[in-house]
Amino acid sequence: MKMPKRTRNLLIFTIFTICAALSAHADVALLMEEPFGNFGDMNPTGHAAIYLNRVCAETPTQLRRCEAGEPGVVISRYHRVGGYDWLAIPLIPYLYAVDNVADIPDRADAKIELRLRDHYRREHLLDLIPDDPKREIPSGEWVQLIGASYDRRIYGFAIDTSSEQDDALIEDFSQRPNTSRFNLLFRNCANFSAGVINYYYPHSAHRNFIADAGIMTPKQLAKSIVKYDKRNSEMNLRTFIIPQVPGSIHRSAPVDGVVESLVKSKKYVLPLAFLHPVITGGLVAAYISNGRFHSDPKATIYNPALELEPGIAAMSKPAATAGIPAPTETLPAESNASIVRISTGSEE
Repeated sequence: MKMPKRTRNLLIFTIFTICAALSAHADVALLMEEPFGNFGDMNPTGHAAIYLNRVCAETPTQLRRCEAGEPGVVISRYHRVGGYDWLAIPLIPYLYAVDNVADIPDRADAKIELRLRDHYRREHLLDLIPDDPKREIPSGEWVQLIGASYDRRIYGFAIDTSSEQDDALIEDFSQRPNTSRFNLLFRNCANFSAGVINYYYPHSAHRNFIADAGIMTPKQLAKSIVKYDKRNSEMNLRTFIIPQVPGSIHRSAPVDGVVESLVKSKKYVLPLAFLHPVITGGLVAAYISNGRFHSDPKATIYNPALELEPGIAAMSKPAATAGIPAPTETLPAESNASIVRISTGSEE
């Protein structure tokens, strides 16, 4: 299904403005992605990836400096994808599984999502993800590489870098071994993303031993960046939100920390409270004292599916009037032209 012309023009302008705002100087951005699906129900910590606006992908395993007009690359750690530890995908395919913004569908269902992903795989990733002789489209976790915005809402935290730092990162990634090291507890996607953030700003990203039991999570990484920026203004934190594409695909859920997910889930907290009320009370206290990250009540959320006339004043609507629930316990958004900027929030 193709977009109506007005919606397509609006979305093109939105993505162009985001990329232009970030490419005004070199940036690295954490992408904190909401959980979805059955695994997201069991483990609602979401996914973390890194967006680099001056670094591009020569191949999924080889980085280079971007040429004029290229919007950058998203890199992350994946589990069981080609045996690699990290993979790099250009920004637009990573979000929408297409090469061109004009080909992004107005709405998406599971069939459209699968068709777009498989088409992109056949065009660009066949060496990494070959056909499966037993089925038309191979199964596996490769689907996480492309079309992320069909499955979930994404929050971005962009901070300043230098060209010299980007060049050094490219050189470092070209020399380090790229074989799978994934471990859900100690070498997950958030650990990888924290390593990149710390590459640019040493000691800025750290674990939380109270709220997350020492496990690095996407939400804790976002909190670390916000907290570090408050003490070190050279980061120049800018924040944005990339909405989930409208359609029949189930909406993603808020990002939680480790203890937070236990406290907020009845299927976990009620049996635990019955068996170990003291331990449960300690978990609740840990969450209240160290695990919350509140949104701004004035937050607005940009909805790219709205049939609005292009223009600065029509780029966003408050969540209440747009019919979109404000995110709970995640980070808020306030509009700035077509960029939805998430305010830094507050910690308790």
